[in-house]
Amino acid sequence: MTQFTDLGLIEPLLKALTTEGYTQPTPIQAAAIPFLLEGHDLLGIAQTGTGKTAAFALPILQWLSEAEGRPEPKTASVLILTPTRELAVQIAESFATYGRNLKTTRCLIYGGVGQNPQVNAMRRGVDIIIATPGRLLDLMDQGHVKLHGVETFVLDEADRMLDMGFINDVRKIVAKLPKDRQTIFFSATMAGEVSKLAGDILKNHKRVEVSPPATTVERIAQKVMFVNAGDKLALLRELLKGDAIQRAIIFTRTKHGANRIAEQLVKAGETSDAIHGNKSQNARQKALSSFRAGKVRTLVATDIAARGIDIDGISHIINYDLPNEPESYVHRIGRTARAGADGIAYSFCAADEVAFLQDIEKITRQKIEIDGEHPFHAEAVATIHASGKAPRVNRQNQGQRQNQNRGGARPGGPKQGRPAAKRGNGGGHRRPEGRSSRHAS
Repeated sequence: MTQFTDLGLIEPLLKALTTEGYTQPTPIQAAAIPFLLEGHDLLGIAQTGTGKTAAFALPILQWLSEAEGRPEPKTASVLILTPTRELAVQIAESFATYGRNLKTTRCLIYGGVGQNPQVNAMRRGVDIIIATPGRLLDLMDQGHVKLHGVETFVLDEADRMLDMGFINDVRKIVAKLPKDRQTIFFSATMAGEVSKLAGDILKNHKRVEVSPPATTVERIAQKVMFVNAGDKLALLRELLKGDAIQRAIIFTRTKHGANRIAEQLVKAGETSDAIHGNKSQNARQKALSSFRAGKVRTLVATDIAARGIDIDGISHIINYDLPNEPESYVHRIGRTARAGADGIAYSFCAADEVAFLQDIEKITRQKIEIDGEHPFHAEAVATIHASGKAPRVNRQNQGQRQNQNRGGARPGGPKQGRPAAKRGNGGGHRRPEGRSSRHAS
């Protein structure tokens, strides 16, 4: 079996991995790291929880360790673009963890907080920018960030970036990047506009794919509970009785619904908090920290707010509302069963959600086990599902997903073919000699 020591990583990175208890790479890491160390462009098709952050962070850190000099003021050598603040923070934490034995500088750029600390951090230039599109464009427009020094560009969770309406922002940012660069493109799905974007920005790339989006995590026990809409809250309280659920994320379609459910759970004596786009950055980080530390047992979240949450020990996912996009179901339940643990996903299904359930079963290619033993079982809803003739629901009106959830995302030695990086050439940033080797077929 492949070990990290087999991948050509330098000793400071291997030491950091050992400190964290990591010896064997995940499939995406084992496949991607060698290509990235060689300087190739990469298309990675993988869901959150597969270890993709380390797949690009480790090669980037190794390349930076070989560089000479430092970036120019207001520039960076690496740009990582992510759809949400939470994911940006987690990526930054990963870089700090894996790069603990190296000297690299980072700047987090996202909205919802004052820009002055970000502007100050960029004054001297940094090795790595980790950013969400909206605030990055704001700082670029103000002249605080310049992208002419970027040598490696990472677009993470590209499908969710497009779901959130950031396609134009992404294209504006890409237009400011040097054409001579390494591009790393990660997405859980590759349909439509995502595929077109990849074709536009990748050059002679390598493709790595793990856990196809049509399959769900095998270690997750999935159950659907048919229930009348008015009984959902009572069913949720019933599930939360006792200690079987150690830590759970409860998904809703709307921000208002997330607030309401969290408030009702707190009134019932449950430790709970909500996370969604209307929450301030500080409030969101506080809720995540409390959830991670075990001070809060249940976190009620919308799809966009929860995107990128990577916390071990989540024993259950509860779909209070079924998602109106079947791909979101796969992303949701993937929050449990991390690090080799088992997980359970419960999905509440009312009459107007049966069509959503059928779409989920179609894309996952499996029938979800029915739990008909709970005290709020709605046989009439089960009958609709069994008939296979659920009425189709207008997805745009059902939950108004995009409009309701977008608000929080934009408030305001080298291996083989990759030459050593040298600063001070063409603007003071890293400019590897023989760059064409990055795009060798």
